[in-house]
Amino acid sequence: MQNRLAAILLIIFISFPFTSSGQKLINSPISRFNLGILEPAGSFRSIGMGGTGVAYRDKSSIFFSNPASYSSIDTNSFVFDFGLDYGFNILSDDSSTYFSDDLNFDHLLMGFPIAKRWGIALGIVPLSNGYYNIAEIIPDDNMGTGEYIEYHDGNGSFTNFFIGSGINITKNFSVGVNMTLLFGSIKRFNEFDFTKDVNVYNTVIAEKLQLTGIGVDLGLQYSALLKNNYFLNAGVSWSPGKKCKSQYESITYRFNYYGISDTLFSIVDDSTKAHFPGTLRLGISFGGNNKFTTGIDFIYTNWSNAKFHGSDGYVANTKALLVGAEYIPDKFSNYSFLKRIEYRIGGHIEDNYLVLKGKQVKEFGASIGFGIPLRRTFSKTNFFFDYTKKSWKGGDIVHFENYFTMGLSLNLYDRWFLKRKYD
Repeated sequence: MQNRLAAILLIIFISFPFTSSGQKLINSPISRFNLGILEPAGSFRSIGMGGTGVAYRDKSSIFFSNPASYSSIDTNSFVFDFGLDYGFNILSDDSSTYFSDDLNFDHLLMGFPIAKRWGIALGIVPLSNGYYNIAEIIPDDNMGTGEYIEYHDGNGSFTNFFIGSGINITKNFSVGVNMTLLFGSIKRFNEFDFTKDVNVYNTVIAEKLQLTGIGVDLGLQYSALLKNNYFLNAGVSWSPGKKCKSQYESITYRFNYYGISDTLFSIVDDSTKAHFPGTLRLGISFGGNNKFTTGIDFIYTNWSNAKFHGSDGYVANTKALLVGAEYIPDKFSNYSFLKRIEYRIGGHIEDNYLVLKGKQVKEFGASIGFGIPLRRTFSKTNFFFDYTKKSWKGGDIVHFENYFTMGLSLNLYDRWFLKRKYD
């Protein structure tokens, strides 16, 4: 037990700086707006099943989208999950294609029981990424400006830390609550350089948005054991909108070829309160214990009620439909390793919260996953592969982004806190 604890503490120490920053260097033009690109919410087991999880309950996994599920953590056990992912994005329009990729730590999750049917979980998970790097040559339009080059760069991210508890209040019903902390910042840099005349001033606009806020997630689950070892679960979770402390800084200055510069505008606003929108999640799952699980989730977020610098006119309410399934041929097979593997598949179709030139970005995707058991334990290695396509069309402009993401996580489950009968 001491060796396992030391290994877990070492993993936390090494990976915490990476998960807390959450910076992915995957280039996406739509990261220029609002909070950047929102990351999928869920462990890698969940993402392998299309992102479902509101109605799931399992003693060896943490489904933080519904804190009521923590009541299923087994007595005298400890759950630890950390993962890293690799993603690449293929951008395309009517005339060109661009490729970018990055490898990054994704999450840290832990769970343990307080008493029978009462558990606690905590973790740090990514919320959004704001990385992009864009350059475009604007030709001379005979309007007196001449040819110039636009440079647009962004970096930074937002992250969620949560700690929560779930408890069974009756045989079939459980409730839970998460306390969440949102934190992070995004920096944006825009430069406009004239290429033909060294006497013309070039312009730079630099911005930084920093958010910090505390919120809650409330969860409820109903679980029923049916005949022949089948089960039926239903779940609902609600994250009310929350106010965030916001700090926005902007500076605009100009410079020329000879090194002469002049500040035009400077703004520091730390008095405006940002508002993060509320989210409703509904889910239902059906399956056979230790054999298969199927689930479907519906998620609605009231993004039109959000308020932060740059959000006006650029966000809209979102709806998402997620479906997934998991199958285990023989979880306790003594002869076939392949029969003990957990096979997963899922799909999702949803609105993106971004609105560009009056048109909302759309998304759809599919995923597969595997849970590979470790020897003589309920611990496993989770792998997923997800393809998501984002599309936007405004006037004569058509923009597609094809995201390919694969992730690998170590899900440790062990029985701790047991009193030994013999030394």
